[in-house]
Amino acid sequence: MLFKIILVFLLAMVLIALVGRALFPGALPRVIRKRKGAPVCGTCGRYLIGTKTCDCGGKAK
Repeated sequence: MLFKIILVFLLAMVLIALVGRALFPGALPRVIRKRKGAPVCGTCGRYLIGTKTCDCGGKAK
């Protein structure tokens, strides 16, 4: 009986996750999203490695 309850709960969670992904595909956390390219400075165009801002004062794009 306990096995059936756990199985139904897990199946319900999977169903909720599938519905959520179908309705809100862009709602993934930023950590999970894939970047389209390496981060570059918006001002000078240099690649940014390990920092959020560039030495020129521009911000990551």
